[in-house]
Amino acid sequence: MAIVGARAASSEGQEFAFALAQLLAEAKIDVISGGALGIAAAAHRGALSGKGATVAVLGTGIDVVYPQRHRKLFDEIVAAGGALLTPFPPGQAPCRWTFPARNQLIAALCDWVVVVEASSHSGTLHTTRAALRMGKKIAARPGSPGAQALLSQGATSILKPSELIDCIRGQAPVRRSLPPGHPLTQFLDDKPQDLMELSARSKIPFADCARLLAELEIEGLVLRAPGGRYRTAGKI
Repeated sequence: MAIVGARAASSEGQEFAFALAQLLAEAKIDVISGGALGIAAAAHRGALSGKGATVAVLGTGIDVVYPQRHRKLFDEIVAAGGALLTPFPPGQAPCRWTFPARNQLIAALCDWVVVVEASSHSGTLHTTRAALRMGKKIAARPGSPGAQALLSQGATSILKPSELIDCIRGQAPVRRSLPPGHPLTQFLDDKPQDLMELSARSKIPFADCARLLAELEIEGLVLRAPGGRYRTAGKI
C-alpha cells in the first residue's frame, strides 16, 4: 500500500497518514512511500509504530541521505525489517527529474495508492498517473485540491483509515449514500448538474446550496465533475 502526499502537509493530514499506516502495519500490510518530509515521513513512522515493514523509495542514490534530517528514520526503517530502494546509481544527488522517476517505482510496487493531501500541481499526482497506467487502485482523503480532483475522476473516498481496510476486504462503506433527510437528497443523482440548476430545482438559495454541496463534497458523498458540476459519489 503506497501512502503519498504533500511535503508541506497540514498536521491533520500527517496525523491521518500516521494512523492509516499504523493500521495497515498492524494488519500485516506493507507501507510504501517516498521518504520525504510531510505525509511520507508520517506514513513511515506510522508503519514503524504499528510494528510493520515499510519501504522508502528514494529520489537519490542509496548513499545520499535526503532529506538529511531523515537519517535516523531511514536507519529505523531498515532495522525494523523494511527497506530503502532507489532506481538510481550511488552518488546520484536529488534533482527535479529524479522524483518523478522515483514516483513511478512507488506506483509499480503497490496495489493501492492513497493520496492523503496534495495540491492540484503536486508531484504526488505523478504517482497516481503512473499507478493508473499500471491498473492500480487509487484512494484519496477528501479536502485538498489534488485529492478532490482524483475523487471527481472516480478515486475511492477514504474519510477514516478503517475504511481503506474495508475496501481491501471488499466491504464498501455504506457512508457514500446521501442521508435520507438531507435537503439535496432527492435532487442529486449520478448525472452531473451545475450549482444554478440544483438551486433552481431544489428551491434552495444559491449561497445555501453552494454551502450544502461543499459540506457533502468534504464528506465524500458528492463529487465535483468536470465543468464545476456535481453528482453523487455512488458505490465504491
